[in-house]
Amino acid sequence: MRNALLIAELSLREAVRKRLVVVLLLLTAAFVGFYLYGVWRLEWTLDQRAIDAGLEGRSTTGAANIPVMYAALFGMYLVFFLGSLMAVLSTVGAVSADVENGVMQSVLARPIRRAELVAGRWLGFTVVNVGYVALVSAALLGGIAALTGFVPPDALPAVGLILLAITLLTALTVLGSTLFTTLANGIGVFVLYGAGFAGGILTAIGSFSDSPTLLTLGRAASVLMPTNSLWLGATYHLQPEVLRQLGEATRGANPLFSTEPIVPGMVLWAAVYAALAVALAMWRFSRRDL
Repeated sequence: MRNALLIAELSLREAVRKRLVVVLLLLTAAFVGFYLYGVWRLEWTLDQRAIDAGLEGRSTTGAANIPVMYAALFGMYLVFFLGSLMAVLSTVGAVSADVENGVMQSVLARPIRRAELVAGRWLGFTVVNVGYVALVSAALLGGIAALTGFVPPDALPAVGLILLAITLLTALTVLGSTLFTTLANGIGVFVLYGAGFAGGILTAIGSFSDSPTLLTLGRAASVLMPTNSLWLGATYHLQPEVLRQLGEATRGANPLFSTEPIVPGMVLWAAVYAALAVALAMWRFSRRDL
């Protein structure tokens, strides 16, 4: 365990040395600032319309504030998407890159087991990826709350589900890094991510059209890659009642948001899935011929 923590620390230092953290912070600050400026302009426009209509103000959870609610939801979707990209791109060569450039032989010459190296790599990159998404989520939601007064009903459970999705993506990318080359690993994980997103679309279409076949296909894809299901579960906690009622009226036609909470079994499966991916990566690399 000590060696795994040491590898995790070295992974964090590597991220800092390669200026990954600095670049992320600068670009993220620009993104959040740009998005919050748009939200501020939206809030100003809605206030002006309320004044022109002779109203004294708007309820933060009422129908008049729906544009701000959607701005918060789409902002969090961008955070989820960017976090997913980072989880894959930052971890895609966690093991395979060192094998391909010959560094792994010198690392394994030291008194450290291969399984500990994989566990440390996963832990280090998970801390970076999860910490990044948590920081951006807090900045975005906090900024929207400061500018508009709107606070999602259950932000903490929503962010927790998103962080679980990022943890799963990081684990699957580390697993792929022990099985395939860096390029093949990146492509494979992105295809899995796309399969999960397609599952959400199929489920939405199946619900809207009452098609059992599409519903079955969508659920199968979500089990194969539950990241999109975790996102949809997060949107349930981010939506006030007025948005849920609007979604129910359209029979779930929007594939990006859900009016139903995530099934607890899916959350458990995602956590087990991540643990199995890390365990399999440790086992596979321990028996791999370098």
